[in-house]
Amino acid sequence: MRGILFTGGEGPGPETSRRLAEGAALIVAADSGLVAAETAGLRPDWALGDMDSLDDPRRLENYPPGRVLRQPEAKDYTDTELAFSLLTEQGCDDIWIIGGGGGRADHLFAIRSLFERDPFPTRWITAGEDMFCLAGPGKLALSRRAGELVSVFPLGGGPWKAESGGLKWPLDGLSWNRGFFGLSNEAETGDFSIRALAGRFLVIIPGPPSI
Repeated sequence: MRGILFTGGEGPGPETSRRLAEGAALIVAADSGLVAAETAGLRPDWALGDMDSLDDPRRLENYPPGRVLRQPEAKDYTDTELAFSLLTEQGCDDIWIIGGGGGRADHLFAIRSLFERDPFPTRWITAGEDMFCLAGPGKLALSRRAGELVSVFPLGGGPWKAESGGLKWPLDGLSWNRGFFGLSNEAETGDFSIRALAGRFLVIIPGPPSI
């Protein structure tokens, strides 16, 4: 079941965000992610956060009190973490994060850390990147522009093993170690696939997302 998590930071434009959210079972907005969701013409099922970066608190008046989950500013978890936990508690096992690009590096690393955990988000879409989390055994197959850049980073504790098709430099047989990565590979014809045989990988594609 797919859940969509809108968070603050740079994300895709309203039309792209709306199309990405089509077919989602649930939508949660973390703090100023509510602005991005509403700008895309969407009404989240829950608005969650300390609301310290929300442009206008009056936005919350449009939602039933039980659908606004206010959090204290001083807390152990970020608003994005709490929103992700809410979606998993509601049964979502395919969670996409929209937003979170640019801004403070610590916020970027905090979202990236979610992909090291179990359960983990399956996709993260910012204004400038489309990212997929792939765990073995599993396969990712995409169709993009010829020559599209594709970077691959191992996640978790390993061991890691992967195969690929359609990439200029195949992943087959590579010895992955923590801290190792494959940067700026290319999808030669645009169509490519990555199969995780063991371990978990973050696949990063610069540019607008495929929908």
